[in-house]
This record gives sequence, C-alpha cells and structure tokens, in this order.
Amino acid sequence: MTPEQTATASAAAVSGIASHFMLDPATYATGGELGFEGMSFYVAGRAGALGDVDADVVTATFVYFHPDMIRDAWDSTASVMPRLAAAQAFADCSHRWGREHIPETFDSAGLADLAGKVVAGASSAGAPLFAAWRSMPEPDDAAALVVHRMNLLRELRGGLHGCAVVAAGLAPEDALAIRTPYMAVLFGWPEPGDVSAHQTAWDRAEANTDVAMAASLSVLDEAERVRFVALCDELVASIS
Repeated sequence: MTPEQTATASAAAVSGIASHFMLDPATYATGGELGFEGMSFYVAGRAGALGDVDADVVTATFVYFHPDMIRDAWDSTASVMPRLAAAQAFADCSHRWGREHIPETFDSAGLADLAGKVVAGASSAGAPLFAAWRSMPEPDDAAALVVHRMNLLRELRGGLHGCAVVAAGLAPEDALAIRTPYMAVLFGWPEPGDVSAHQTAWDRAEANTDVAMAASLSVLDEAERVRFVALCDELVASIS
C-alpha cells in the first residue's frame, strides 16, 4: 500500500473518528456548563489553540464557515474564558469521549503510536490548526490519546483539503454543499442550490488532498501503513 493509497483508504476515518466527540451531547453539555452557547464552544474550543487571534484568522483556518457566523461566535466567547483554556476544555471532552466509547479490546495504543509518528513527522504547511493543536498537551492513557492524535490528523487533512479547494477555484460554500449540503445553514450559509457543476473541481481537490496527505503518511513503512488503515477501519466499525 503506497502512501497515497493509504491517504485515500483512511480519509473517512481520519475525518470521522474525532467528529464523534464534537457531535456528542456531552460535549455540548460541557460547553453550556462553562458558559458557552450554541456553536460557540465548538468555535472557541477548536480554534482556541491559535490563541487570541482575530475572528478573520479563525475563518481562514476553518475555511468552510461563513465569516459572519465565525465572528459572532468567536467574539462572543472572549469573556467566557481564555482561548487556550477553551481549547483545553474541548480537548478534555475528546479525551473523555475516547475513554467512554472506545472498546477496551481495541488496540488504542497501536493506532495512537502510528498516528503519533505521522503527527510528529508531518509538515504543518497549509494546516495552521494542526500546528496549533500539535502544541497542546497530550493525555497519558491510550483511549484518550488515540482520539487526541486522530483529531490532529483530522486538522492536518482538513487544512490540506482547504488549500486544495481554494486551488481548485471552489468557493468554500460550494465545496461544503457538494459534500454535506445539509450543513450549509449550520455553517452560516443559505440553503444551497444545484452545485453539480462544481463536482469535477471538488473531485480534483479531494485527489490532491490525498497526494498532500501522502507526504505525511510516508513516514510509515508499508507494513505500518497497512496496519494504520486496518486499525482505522476497525475503530470506525466499533464506534459506529
């Protein structure tokens, strides 16, 4: 299995595993307890690793969200807690989710080790949120650590995909509407119309994301890449 094949085969897992904690009702409950409202804990928690930046920087890193939605959410959280504290609270939610939902029989340590090699060796070019989260402290236990590191890979792939989307000439809202049109309103955009004309450009962006991601996955040897994909698939099946 080549690095590019590995990138393609693991794409859904890399994008999806960490999204479970973000969508978990317990995460939203924690945000509410801390004083956040609606999507603001997601915005402050995910982008808080960047520090006290302007909302426009958050929009640049999130790529697919309407700028006004990000500014409203980001600016409203400034008085709740420091940005880095919000990021740590968000990370704590991911760790809790891992401890509560990943089966004890799953080789969390094995996947965390392989993901850690990729995280440590990856270039942060084009992926500022990945770079920011790479500086966040890691948990000690394997179940929490594997979610933490898979979230890092999610930010890595997400950053690279954002670059590929822009390079393909796609507007962020059109790229979002092709893959997840039901998320458009939640991300601050109007209901999308017919975006089928952009499918070819989106496919090109996705293929180029695999090429870019392959550079980071090349730190693993072939046996490790095969094992990485197998463990990703196993984890997805166990938490679905």
